Amino acid sequence: MSGPLRLEQVSIALEGRMLIPPFSVAVSPGEVLTLMGPSGSGKSTLLSVLGGTVAPVFRVTGRVWIGEREVTVLPPERRRIGILFQDDLLFPHLSVGENLAFGLAPSIRSRGAREARIDAALRDAGLAGFARRDPATLSGGQRARVALLRLLLAEPEVLLLDEPFNKLDAAMRADFRRFVFEHAKTAGLPVLMVTHDVADAEAAHGPVLELLHAPEGMPVIHGLDPRRAIHEAIEVASQTVWPPPTDRIKA
Repeated sequence: MSGPLRLEQVSIALEGRMLIPPFSVAVSPGEVLTLMGPSGSGKSTLLSVLGGTVAPVFRVTGRVWIGEREVTVLPPERRRIGILFQDDLLFPHLSVGENLAFGLAPSIRSRGAREARIDAALRDAGLAGFARRDPATLSGGQRARVALLRLLLAEPEVLLLDEPFNKLDAAMRADFRRFVFEHAKTAGLPVLMVTHDVADAEAAHGPVLELLHAPEGMPVIHGLDPRRAIHEAIEVASQTVWPPPTDRIKA
């Protein structure tokens, strides 16, 4: 079980233009916070800030915490933050099992223990016996599951989702989305998801923030009720933002 993910007055600017105004938010273990907004609004950049891979051209302020551990200035490999992208990024020259072995913690040393962890993960995903398979022989949904398993075997404390469901058809999308959310909840991971699809936000059953560009040019952070697609401003500009419960969002 991880501690909550907390952002304290985090802001992102590019060449003097504010992409995301200072805001604070907390994501509890097992909860999914969805971030929506138009292309270029800074959604994926925020994920790179959390993961420690943001390009130096961006000006970032604020602090990031996981439980009582501040990770603001830690390198990516010490943050214990996993990210799932649109592409599964499986290594084509490795088998399914070898791809999963790449994510295993170094503390699991013996070959038997590593194989047991991999076999257990594959059984859990309905992929028993797939360890020797070539990733090229898998369906899109199967490849997506293997990508998530590899991430979870690394034992992250936070899960970031950068539109990982986009390339799947409707049936696979719903199935994989449920698979991701169930495993994140079981592992007690705070999840921050970027998406353009309201259906993703509905399925997450969590708070939603939307980045909008106000007429005067200052970005605005709104609350979104995905069930009714109705917006209500929580706080804007330099104010603190906390996701409200959905029953506070007005019709």
